[in-house]
Amino acid sequence: MSINLTLLIVMGVLYACGIYLILERSLTRVLLGLMLLANATNLLILSTGGYAGLAPLFDKETASTQYNDPLPQALILTSIVISFAVTAFMLGIIYRTWALARQDEIQDDLEDRRVARTPSFDAEDDAIVPLETSEFVVTASTPEERLHPEATETPKTASSREGGSA
Repeated sequence: MSINLTLLIVMGVLYACGIYLILERSLTRVLLGLMLLANATNLLILSTGGYAGLAPLFDKETASTQYNDPLPQALILTSIVISFAVTAFMLGIIYRTWALARQDEIQDDLEDRRVARTPSFDAEDDAIVPLETSEFVVTASTPEERLHPEATETPKTASSREGGSA
């Protein structure tokens, strides 16, 4: 199986332009970059299917080597649906940012820059956790003893608590 050189060059240009556009701050350019990447991926999947053959419908007179592989076609259809959903989602985000801020570019967030400058060690998250973290002492061993502790006391401890002598 040989791949068409023109198809490879077109895929490379689409991938390069898509990655370049994704790295921009404008959401519209990010959307265009995602669309170019989706189309380049569709061409890549199409090229894996090989040259065009017969439709993948069974016929007794046709040899099995003459059929076209249906898997790349199914993957491309799936990719088209996913890229349509991502495009619709990005269009919603772009519309919302335009309606709220009247701008299309992502601004620098000062909090993100502050977090990026902090060291990776966090005293609270990286501290050694003790084995027993409970503040409560459990003395009863059965559920009945936990519900009614006075029923399980010995006569000596019950009489000493009442103040009387046994």
